[in-house]
Amino acid sequence: MRNIILLLFSLFAVATGLRAQSVQQQLSAVSDADYAGYDIVTLFDSTRVVMEESGLSHVYGHVLYKVLTPAGGRDFNCVKMDYDPLSAYVEIREVKVHRKSGLVEKIDNPVLDYPAPARMIYWGASQKMVAVGRLEPGDAVEYVTYKKGFTYALLHDSDPDAKYIPPMRGHFYDIVPFWSHQPVREKVYILSVLPSKKLQYSVYNGTLQSSRKNVDGRVVYSFSKKEIMPMKKAPHTLADNDVQTKLILSTAENWQAKSMWFYGVNEDYGSFVPTDEVKQKVAELLRPAKSENDSIYILTHWVADNMRYSGISMGEGEGYTLHKCEMNFTDRCGVCKDKAGMLIAMLRAAGFQAYAAMTMAGERIEDIPADQFNHCVTVVKRRNGNYQLLDPTWVPGVRELWSSAEQQQNYLMGLPQGAKLGLTPVSKAENHYLKMSATTKVNKKGALSGTVTVTAEGQSDRTVRALFRGRRSEWRANVERQLFSLYPNAKLQSVKYTDEDRYLEQPVSITYRFVIPDYATVTDNVVIVTPFLAKGFYKFAMPHLSYDTSLETRTMPFSDRCSRLVQISETMTLPPGYTSAQVPKARTATGGAVTFDGGYKLQSSVLQFHENIRFGKRIYEAEDWPSYRQAVMNQEFFMNTPVVLSR
Repeated sequence: MRNIILLLFSLFAVATGLRAQSVQQQLSAVSDADYAGYDIVTLFDSTRVVMEESGLSHVYGHVLYKVLTPAGGRDFNCVKMDYDPLSAYVEIREVKVHRKSGLVEKIDNPVLDYPAPARMIYWGASQKMVAVGRLEPGDAVEYVTYKKGFTYALLHDSDPDAKYIPPMRGHFYDIVPFWSHQPVREKVYILSVLPSKKLQYSVYNGTLQSSRKNVDGRVVYSFSKKEIMPMKKAPHTLADNDVQTKLILSTAENWQAKSMWFYGVNEDYGSFVPTDEVKQKVAELLRPAKSENDSIYILTHWVADNMRYSGISMGEGEGYTLHKCEMNFTDRCGVCKDKAGMLIAMLRAAGFQAYAAMTMAGERIEDIPADQFNHCVTVVKRRNGNYQLLDPTWVPGVRELWSSAEQQQNYLMGLPQGAKLGLTPVSKAENHYLKMSATTKVNKKGALSGTVTVTAEGQSDRTVRALFRGRRSEWRANVERQLFSLYPNAKLQSVKYTDEDRYLEQPVSITYRFVIPDYATVTDNVVIVTPFLAKGFYKFAMPHLSYDTSLETRTMPFSDRCSRLVQISETMTLPPGYTSAQVPKARTATGGAVTFDGGYKLQSSVLQFHENIRFGKRIYEAEDWPSYRQAVMNQEFFMNTPVVLSR
């Protein structure tokens, strides 16, 4: 092993040329003007990995960065490594500060080991850190690190190093971002594997310099990139790993192999064996069920609504190994894998074939079978042979079985026969409608009176139902606030809404009766008014209105929360006698998955207003932006352009 490590150091020097210059020469060669506006610049970031036959990997890091601003000296004055003590071992081996004056200080401060900051998931993650002390612009920090192990702990045997071996024993995988939020002059990644390990890799969203060499009976792969500059992304652009350069490596044969391993590790552990108590509960829950759909719906929402999302460390058995049914049913508490595992056990108790599946919320999963997962869900096999995804984590209080905020998202089912990587389909916009209808009247004093009804389904239903989270005593105030936040002088005559406790039985519906004094401008000669629903009522349920339309073009894909249909209609009765009208012209937008149709119809003293807006998917390509932008601009136009009537 020592010879291999020495060999890698030598290869690293040849590959990068960094040893050819002293650190001070490298620092003096950096022109701060080239990196104006940034707090630090990393001169080099090197990673050298040695993989053993078992899959255990030794990772050696070497980084040098220069402070450019006082803020950089403040924010980057600590060397820090995140790790899970149950599955990884880390060392901060050396830290030096190269002062602007040329003085080199070796930092002898103690290496501190603290629990990592956590929220909702408390799995015992830790951070090792070394305080560097005061840094000034022109100073630089150099540090050397070592790590073995991986991200998540699993069950392991008595071998002291077993807990550091990856879940798929004998295999290696890594996801290496070649992007940064601060400039990097050069980044290098070197991997040494045995010839028997069939490594596959791919570079996404860019190019890298690469080489492959046979050295001393091993195969050494080298990847590097120079002058990595932070990308300026427009709001709502996809995740960095989806649009910036990354390297993915894996020795796993394919996704089918990963699928069968995931199935086997949980079946061997007995994660989904229902206890007698669980069987009794399932029988009780399914008494009113009349169909296959009823059974799946009842069990999914029972788990969703009755297991609190909060993860605590159970020691051995975190990560890919799902906790056993008995513990989940007793604790009624856990993270996504616990909720998914509980649902699998209950479905099996009901006679269904059910399995666990892995997915990646918020990012794309590439074709290289590496560990690109952050979420666990359930899959059930229907009587017709089709598999259906269920997500008890994302559907508490939601009428769906699978959150459509996860559409166009990759997933991998853990099946005994193996499965290929899947992609969740687009959910029709009609499944997520937001409908608002109003009948209103403007009197001669400009007061507006009327009735407005808001209904929603799918993910729009979920958004509107946010008003009913928290204390029941606050629900009515939350509903009323939607009116008063726009019109503080409004007089609310009544408000009615569906029974939140029976949310599974019908979509949400809220009806307001109100009077708003001085709503419109009314004189003997003119009426100036904008329909109530044109002005952005329930704007929080229309996330597209938060998009910046000043951006004329996009070069990268972007995302919305979900596909969506917005239908707005209002019939407004106006004071009689005004015969001349300046009515905003109808507007449309059509292109790809987005359509808009909106406008007015004036007949005598009755003004009718409508908008129909369809957003057909969650992830859009750059070429979809013009039609998406136009639809938003059209709605904003009607929000800000009044109708003018005169005698």
